[in-house]
Amino acid sequence: MLPKWPIMLLACAGLTAPVQATPADPPDLAGTAKGAFDSFAPRPDGRKHRLDYGVWTEALTSFVVSMGPPLRKLPVASAPGIGTRIQIAPNSIYRTDGSMVGFTLIDREVMANIARYRNELQAVSDTLDIQSLPRNEQLAFWLNLHNVAMLEKIGESWPVRQPRDVMVDGVPLDDARFITVRGVALSPRDIREEIVFRHWQNPKVIYGFWRGEIGGPAIQRAAFEGRDISNQLERAAREFVNSRRGTEKRGSTLHVSRFFADAAPFFFPDFETDLRAHLGEYVEGQVAEMLAETARIDASIYEYDIADLSGGRRSNPFFASGRLDAGASIMLAERARKLEYVRRKLPRTGTVTFSNIILPGDPPNKGEVE
Repeated sequence: MLPKWPIMLLACAGLTAPVQATPADPPDLAGTAKGAFDSFAPRPDGRKHRLDYGVWTEALTSFVVSMGPPLRKLPVASAPGIGTRIQIAPNSIYRTDGSMVGFTLIDREVMANIARYRNELQAVSDTLDIQSLPRNEQLAFWLNLHNVAMLEKIGESWPVRQPRDVMVDGVPLDDARFITVRGVALSPRDIREEIVFRHWQNPKVIYGFWRGEIGGPAIQRAAFEGRDISNQLERAAREFVNSRRGTEKRGSTLHVSRFFADAAPFFFPDFETDLRAHLGEYVEGQVAEMLAETARIDASIYEYDIADLSGGRRSNPFFASGRLDAGASIMLAERARKLEYVRRKLPRTGTVTFSNIILPGDPPNKGEVE
Protein backbone atom coordinates (compact mmCIF):
# COMPACT_ATOMS: atom_id res chain seq x y z
CA MET A 1 0.00 0.00 0.00
CA LEU A 2 1.37 3.38 -0.99
CA PRO A 3 2.15 5.82 1.81
CA LYS A 4 -0.21 8.79 1.97
CA TRP A 5 -0.44 11.86 4.11
CA PRO A 6 -3.79 13.46 4.97
CA ILE A 7 -4.41 17.17 4.72
CA MET A 8 -7.13 17.98 7.19
CA LEU A 9 -10.13 20.30 6.93
CA LEU A 10 -13.19 20.97 9.08
CA ALA A 11 -12.77 17.99 11.42
CA CYS A 12 -9.37 19.07 12.70
CA ALA A 13 -6.40 21.14 11.65
CA GLY A 14 -3.49 18.73 11.52
CA LEU A 15 -0.96 17.53 9.01
CA THR A 16 1.09 14.38 9.09
CA ALA A 17 4.29 14.76 7.11
CA PRO A 18 6.39 12.02 5.49
CA VAL A 19 9.56 11.23 7.34
CA GLN A 20 11.32 10.32 4.08
CA ALA A 21 10.79 13.74 2.54
CA THR A 22 13.58 16.27 2.58
CA PRO A 23 12.84 19.96 2.22
CA ALA A 24 13.87 21.60 -1.01
CA ASP A 25 16.24 24.54 -0.88
CA PRO A 26 14.23 27.76 -0.64
CA PRO A 27 14.13 29.54 -4.00
CA ASP A 28 16.28 32.57 -4.52
CA LEU A 29 13.81 35.43 -4.57
CA ALA A 30 16.41 38.05 -5.32
CA GLY A 31 15.81 37.55 -9.04
CA THR A 32 12.70 38.13 -11.08
CA ALA A 33 9.35 36.55 -10.33
CA LYS A 34 9.72 34.24 -13.30
CA GLY A 35 13.05 33.09 -11.93
CA ALA A 36 11.30 32.14 -8.69
CA PHE A 37 8.76 30.09 -10.65
CA ASP A 38 11.62 27.99 -12.04
CA SER A 39 11.91 26.32 -8.64
CA PHE A 40 8.55 24.60 -9.24
CA ALA A 41 9.70 22.64 -12.30
CA PRO A 42 8.73 18.97 -11.77
CA ARG A 43 11.61 16.61 -10.96
CA PRO A 44 10.05 13.36 -9.67
CA ASP A 45 12.44 11.20 -7.65
CA GLY A 46 10.69 7.88 -8.34
CA ARG A 47 9.13 7.45 -4.91
CA LYS A 48 5.40 6.69 -4.87
CA HIS A 49 4.29 9.19 -2.25
CA ARG A 50 0.80 10.60 -2.49
CA LEU A 51 -1.28 13.18 -0.67
CA ASP A 52 -4.75 12.40 0.65
CA TYR A 53 -7.36 15.10 0.01
CA GLY A 54 -10.26 13.07 1.43
CA VAL A 55 -11.40 15.79 3.80
CA TRP A 56 -11.53 18.34 0.98
CA THR A 57 -13.72 15.91 -0.96
CA GLU A 58 -16.05 15.72 2.06
CA ALA A 59 -16.28 19.51 2.07
CA LEU A 60 -16.95 19.74 -1.66
CA THR A 61 -19.72 17.16 -1.55
CA SER A 62 -21.44 19.20 1.17
CA PHE A 63 -21.79 22.45 -0.80
CA VAL A 64 -21.17 21.72 -4.52
CA VAL A 65 -24.20 20.64 -6.55
CA SER A 66 -23.80 18.90 -9.92
CA MET A 67 -26.39 20.20 -12.37
CA GLY A 68 -26.38 16.98 -14.38
CA PRO A 69 -25.25 16.12 -17.92
CA PRO A 70 -25.18 18.81 -20.64
CA LEU A 71 -28.49 18.82 -22.53
CA ARG A 72 -27.95 21.74 -24.92
CA LYS A 73 -31.49 22.90 -24.11
CA LEU A 74 -32.57 26.24 -22.69
CA PRO A 75 -33.60 25.87 -19.04
CA VAL A 76 -37.18 26.69 -18.11
CA ALA A 77 -37.23 30.32 -16.99
CA SER A 78 -37.63 30.84 -13.26
CA ALA A 79 -40.34 33.17 -12.07
CA PRO A 80 -39.27 36.28 -10.13
CA GLY A 81 -40.19 36.57 -6.50
CA ILE A 82 -43.72 37.59 -5.51
CA GLY A 83 -44.20 41.34 -5.73
CA THR A 84 -40.99 41.95 -7.67
CA ARG A 85 -39.61 41.70 -11.17
CA ILE A 86 -36.11 41.09 -9.88
CA GLN A 87 -34.66 37.71 -10.83
CA ILE A 88 -33.68 36.07 -7.54
CA ALA A 89 -31.81 33.09 -9.01
CA PRO A 90 -29.11 32.81 -11.70
CA ASN A 91 -30.53 33.86 -15.08
CA SER A 92 -27.73 32.69 -17.36
CA ILE A 93 -28.81 30.37 -20.17
CA TYR A 94 -25.98 28.08 -18.95
CA ARG A 95 -27.19 27.93 -15.35
CA THR A 96 -28.19 24.25 -15.48
CA ASP A 97 -24.82 23.18 -16.90
CA GLY A 98 -21.80 22.06 -14.94
CA SER A 99 -22.07 22.56 -11.20
CA MET A 100 -22.97 25.26 -8.72
CA VAL A 101 -21.63 26.16 -5.30
CA GLY A 102 -24.18 26.68 -2.54
CA PHE A 103 -22.50 29.69 -0.96
CA THR A 104 -25.55 30.16 1.26
CA LEU A 105 -24.60 26.83 2.88
CA ILE A 106 -21.08 27.95 3.79
CA ASP A 107 -21.24 29.72 7.11
CA ARG A 108 -18.45 31.80 8.64
CA GLU A 109 -16.98 28.91 10.58
CA VAL A 110 -16.70 26.71 7.49
CA MET A 111 -15.26 29.60 5.50
CA ALA A 112 -12.62 30.11 8.18
CA ASN A 113 -11.78 26.41 7.97
CA ILE A 114 -11.42 26.66 4.19
CA ALA A 115 -8.93 29.50 4.70
CA ARG A 116 -7.03 27.37 7.22
CA TYR A 117 -7.05 24.47 4.80
CA ARG A 118 -5.48 26.66 2.12
CA ASN A 119 -2.75 27.56 4.60
CA GLU A 120 -2.24 23.86 5.37
CA LEU A 121 -1.85 23.08 1.69
CA GLN A 122 0.77 25.81 1.47
CA ALA A 123 2.52 24.41 4.55
CA VAL A 124 2.79 20.97 2.95
CA SER A 125 5.54 22.34 0.72
CA ASP A 126 7.57 23.33 3.78
CA THR A 127 7.86 19.66 4.67
CA LEU A 128 7.44 17.88 1.36
CA ASP A 129 9.44 18.69 -1.74
CA ILE A 130 6.36 18.94 -3.97
CA GLN A 131 8.48 18.95 -7.13
CA SER A 132 9.86 15.50 -6.29
CA LEU A 133 6.44 13.83 -6.07
CA PRO A 134 5.08 11.81 -9.01
CA ARG A 135 3.88 14.21 -11.71
CA ASN A 136 0.22 13.37 -11.21
CA GLU A 137 0.56 14.08 -7.49
CA GLN A 138 2.13 17.43 -8.24
CA LEU A 139 -0.66 18.28 -10.67
CA ALA A 140 -3.33 17.35 -8.12
CA PHE A 141 -1.63 19.56 -5.52
CA TRP A 142 -1.60 22.61 -7.80
CA LEU A 143 -5.20 22.13 -9.00
CA ASN A 144 -6.53 21.68 -5.47
CA LEU A 145 -4.54 24.61 -4.08
CA HIS A 146 -5.77 26.89 -6.87
CA ASN A 147 -9.41 25.89 -6.46
CA VAL A 148 -9.38 26.08 -2.66
CA ALA A 149 -7.90 29.58 -2.87
CA MET A 150 -10.47 30.72 -5.44
CA LEU A 151 -13.39 29.35 -3.43
CA GLU A 152 -12.02 30.90 -0.25
CA LYS A 153 -11.71 34.43 -1.62
CA ILE A 154 -14.96 34.35 -3.58
CA GLY A 155 -16.72 33.04 -0.49
CA GLU A 156 -15.23 35.78 1.69
CA SER A 157 -16.57 38.40 -0.75
CA TRP A 158 -19.97 36.79 -1.24
CA PRO A 159 -22.54 37.99 -2.17
CA VAL A 160 -20.88 39.06 -5.41
CA ARG A 161 -22.32 38.78 -8.92
CA GLN A 162 -19.09 38.17 -10.82
CA PRO A 163 -15.82 36.72 -9.49
CA ARG A 164 -13.81 39.14 -11.62
CA ASP A 165 -15.11 41.90 -9.33
CA VAL A 166 -13.46 40.30 -6.27
CA MET A 167 -10.41 42.22 -5.06
CA VAL A 168 -7.69 41.08 -2.65
CA ASP A 169 -5.88 44.05 -1.09
CA GLY A 170 -6.90 46.19 -4.06
CA VAL A 171 -5.75 43.69 -6.71
CA PRO A 172 -8.13 41.61 -8.88
CA LEU A 173 -8.44 38.09 -7.44
CA ASP A 174 -6.87 36.33 -10.42
CA ASP A 175 -3.69 38.41 -10.20
CA ALA A 176 -3.44 38.82 -6.42
CA ARG A 177 -0.37 37.04 -4.99
CA PHE A 178 -1.92 35.91 -1.72
CA ILE A 179 -0.81 32.26 -2.01
CA THR A 180 2.67 31.47 -0.68
CA VAL A 181 4.50 28.23 -1.51
CA ARG A 182 8.12 27.74 -0.44
CA GLY A 183 8.38 31.47 0.17
CA VAL A 184 7.18 32.37 -3.34
CA ALA A 185 4.11 34.57 -3.58
CA LEU A 186 1.72 33.23 -6.22
CA SER A 187 -1.53 34.35 -7.77
CA PRO A 188 -4.13 31.94 -9.16
CA ARG A 189 -2.97 32.98 -12.64
CA ASP A 190 0.65 32.19 -11.71
CA ILE A 191 -0.32 28.66 -10.67
CA ARG A 192 -2.13 28.10 -13.95
CA GLU A 193 0.23 29.72 -16.39
CA GLU A 194 3.68 29.79 -14.80
CA ILE A 195 3.56 26.35 -13.20
CA VAL A 196 0.98 23.99 -14.71
CA PHE A 197 0.63 25.29 -18.27
CA ARG A 198 4.38 25.73 -18.41
CA HIS A 199 5.26 22.18 -17.31
CA TRP A 200 2.34 20.03 -18.48
CA GLN A 201 1.87 19.50 -22.21
CA ASN A 202 -1.59 17.91 -22.30
CA PRO A 203 -4.27 20.60 -22.72
CA LYS A 204 -6.78 18.66 -20.65
CA VAL A 205 -5.16 20.22 -17.57
CA ILE A 206 -7.09 23.41 -18.37
CA TYR A 207 -10.34 21.78 -17.26
CA GLY A 208 -9.09 21.29 -13.71
CA PHE A 209 -8.99 24.98 -12.83
CA TRP A 210 -12.14 26.52 -11.41
CA ARG A 211 -12.49 30.27 -11.87
CA GLY A 212 -15.80 30.68 -10.04
CA GLU A 213 -17.72 31.59 -13.21
CA ILE A 214 -20.62 29.80 -14.87
CA GLY A 215 -18.83 30.06 -18.22
CA GLY A 216 -15.73 28.12 -17.19
CA PRO A 217 -15.04 24.49 -16.32
CA ALA A 218 -17.18 23.24 -13.45
CA ILE A 219 -15.90 22.75 -9.94
CA GLN A 220 -15.90 19.03 -9.20
CA ARG A 221 -17.56 17.37 -6.21
CA ALA A 222 -14.34 15.54 -5.38
CA ALA A 223 -10.79 16.72 -4.85
CA PHE A 224 -8.28 15.88 -7.55
CA GLU A 225 -6.27 12.79 -6.63
CA GLY A 226 -3.01 11.82 -8.31
CA ARG A 227 -4.09 8.20 -8.75
CA ASP A 228 -7.19 9.16 -10.78
CA ILE A 229 -6.46 12.64 -12.06
CA SER A 230 -6.28 11.69 -15.74
CA ASN A 231 -9.80 10.24 -15.61
CA GLN A 232 -11.07 13.18 -13.58
CA LEU A 233 -9.80 15.65 -16.17
CA GLU A 234 -11.23 13.54 -19.02
CA ARG A 235 -14.69 13.70 -17.46
CA ALA A 236 -14.42 17.45 -16.86
CA ALA A 237 -13.31 18.00 -20.47
CA ARG A 238 -16.19 15.98 -21.94
CA GLU A 239 -18.76 17.79 -19.85
CA PHE A 240 -17.45 21.21 -20.83
CA VAL A 241 -16.91 20.79 -24.58
CA ASN A 242 -20.30 19.10 -25.05
CA SER A 243 -22.17 21.82 -23.18
CA ARG A 244 -23.54 25.04 -24.69
CA ARG A 245 -21.15 27.12 -22.63
CA GLY A 246 -18.29 25.31 -24.40
CA THR A 247 -19.50 25.02 -28.00
CA GLU A 248 -22.32 26.39 -30.14
CA LYS A 249 -22.98 26.26 -33.90
CA ARG A 250 -24.26 29.30 -35.78
CA GLY A 251 -24.31 28.87 -39.53
CA SER A 252 -20.95 27.55 -40.68
CA THR A 253 -19.12 28.82 -37.59
CA LEU A 254 -18.40 26.84 -34.45
CA HIS A 255 -18.51 29.34 -31.60
CA VAL A 256 -16.46 28.23 -28.64
CA SER A 257 -15.74 29.55 -25.18
CA ARG A 258 -13.31 32.45 -24.80
CA PHE A 259 -11.73 30.17 -22.22
CA PHE A 260 -10.01 28.38 -25.13
CA ALA A 261 -8.54 31.65 -26.41
CA ASP A 262 -7.00 32.25 -22.98
CA ALA A 263 -5.28 28.85 -23.17
CA ALA A 264 -4.25 29.24 -26.81
CA PRO A 265 -0.71 30.62 -26.22
CA PHE A 266 0.10 27.51 -24.19
CA PHE A 267 -1.76 24.73 -26.00
CA PHE A 268 -3.32 25.96 -29.26
CA PRO A 269 -0.73 28.11 -31.08
CA ASP A 270 -2.36 27.38 -34.46
CA PHE A 271 -5.68 28.15 -32.86
CA GLU A 272 -8.32 26.73 -35.18
CA THR A 273 -6.33 23.69 -36.30
CA ASP A 274 -5.05 22.78 -32.84
CA LEU A 275 -8.35 23.43 -31.09
CA ARG A 276 -10.31 21.44 -33.66
CA ALA A 277 -8.00 18.47 -33.09
CA HIS A 278 -8.34 18.85 -29.33
CA LEU A 279 -12.13 19.08 -29.38
CA GLY A 280 -12.23 16.00 -31.60
CA GLU A 281 -10.98 13.93 -28.66
CA TYR A 282 -13.99 14.79 -26.50
CA VAL A 283 -17.01 15.81 -28.57
CA GLU A 284 -19.92 13.41 -28.80
CA GLY A 285 -23.18 13.10 -30.73
CA GLN A 286 -24.61 16.45 -31.81
CA VAL A 287 -21.42 18.34 -30.97
CA ALA A 288 -19.31 15.93 -33.03
CA GLU A 289 -21.59 16.71 -35.98
CA MET A 290 -21.24 20.43 -35.31
CA LEU A 291 -17.45 20.12 -35.36
CA ALA A 292 -17.54 18.29 -38.69
CA GLU A 293 -20.06 20.65 -40.31
CA THR A 294 -18.41 23.98 -39.48
CA ALA A 295 -15.73 25.73 -41.52
CA ARG A 296 -14.30 28.10 -38.92
CA ILE A 297 -14.00 28.59 -35.16
CA ASP A 298 -14.71 31.79 -33.24
CA ALA A 299 -13.97 32.15 -29.52
CA SER A 300 -17.00 34.25 -28.62
CA ILE A 301 -18.89 32.49 -25.81
CA TYR A 302 -18.53 33.24 -22.13
CA GLU A 303 -20.58 33.89 -19.00
CA TYR A 304 -18.90 35.83 -16.20
CA ASP A 305 -21.66 35.43 -13.62
CA ILE A 306 -20.79 33.49 -10.48
CA ALA A 307 -21.43 29.73 -10.39
CA ASP A 308 -23.56 30.08 -7.28
CA LEU A 309 -26.98 28.56 -6.60
CA SER A 310 -28.23 31.97 -5.44
CA GLY A 311 -26.72 33.93 -8.34
CA GLY A 312 -24.41 35.89 -6.07
CA ARG A 313 -27.19 37.71 -4.26
CA ARG A 314 -29.19 37.35 -1.07
CA SER A 315 -32.85 37.09 -1.94
CA ASN A 316 -34.13 37.23 1.65
CA PRO A 317 -33.48 40.28 3.85
CA PHE A 318 -33.55 37.96 6.87
CA PHE A 319 -31.07 35.57 5.26
CA ALA A 320 -28.69 33.71 7.57
CA SER A 321 -25.74 31.74 6.22
CA GLY A 322 -26.00 27.98 6.41
CA ARG A 323 -29.59 27.95 5.04
CA LEU A 324 -30.99 27.77 1.53
CA ASP A 325 -32.53 31.02 0.34
CA ALA A 326 -35.23 31.45 -2.31
CA GLY A 327 -32.80 31.76 -5.21
CA ALA A 328 -31.02 28.51 -4.34
CA SER A 329 -34.38 26.75 -3.90
CA ILE A 330 -35.44 27.86 -7.39
CA MET A 331 -32.22 26.53 -8.89
CA LEU A 332 -32.61 23.17 -7.15
CA ALA A 333 -36.15 22.94 -8.54
CA GLU A 334 -34.84 23.64 -12.06
CA ARG A 335 -32.20 20.99 -11.55
CA ALA A 336 -34.85 18.49 -10.47
CA ARG A 337 -36.90 19.19 -13.61
CA LYS A 338 -33.81 18.70 -15.77
CA LEU A 339 -32.88 15.41 -14.14
CA GLU A 340 -36.45 14.18 -14.50
CA TYR A 341 -36.28 14.98 -18.22
CA VAL A 342 -32.99 13.07 -18.43
CA ARG A 343 -34.57 10.10 -16.66
CA ARG A 344 -37.60 10.03 -18.98
CA LYS A 345 -36.13 10.99 -22.34
CA LEU A 346 -32.50 9.94 -22.51
CA PRO A 347 -31.11 6.41 -22.60
CA ARG A 348 -29.48 5.31 -19.41
CA THR A 349 -25.72 5.32 -19.48
CA GLY A 350 -23.10 4.52 -16.93
CA THR A 351 -19.37 4.90 -16.51
CA VAL A 352 -17.07 2.40 -14.89
CA THR A 353 -13.65 3.83 -14.13
CA PHE A 354 -10.62 1.76 -13.21
CA SER A 355 -7.67 3.60 -11.75
CA ASN A 356 -4.27 2.66 -10.44
CA ILE A 357 -4.38 -0.71 -12.26
CA ILE A 358 -1.30 -1.77 -14.22
CA LEU A 359 -1.85 -4.54 -16.76
CA PRO A 360 0.84 -6.62 -18.47
CA GLY A 361 2.47 -4.56 -21.19
CA ASP A 362 1.31 -1.22 -19.80
CA PRO A 363 3.94 1.54 -19.71
CA PRO A 364 5.30 2.35 -16.25
CA ASN A 365 3.84 5.86 -16.47
CA LYS A 366 0.34 4.71 -17.44
CA GLY A 367 -2.21 7.37 -16.52
CA GLU A 368 0.36 10.11 -16.16
CA VAL A 369 -0.77 13.49 -17.48
CA GLU A 370 2.00 14.68 -19.75
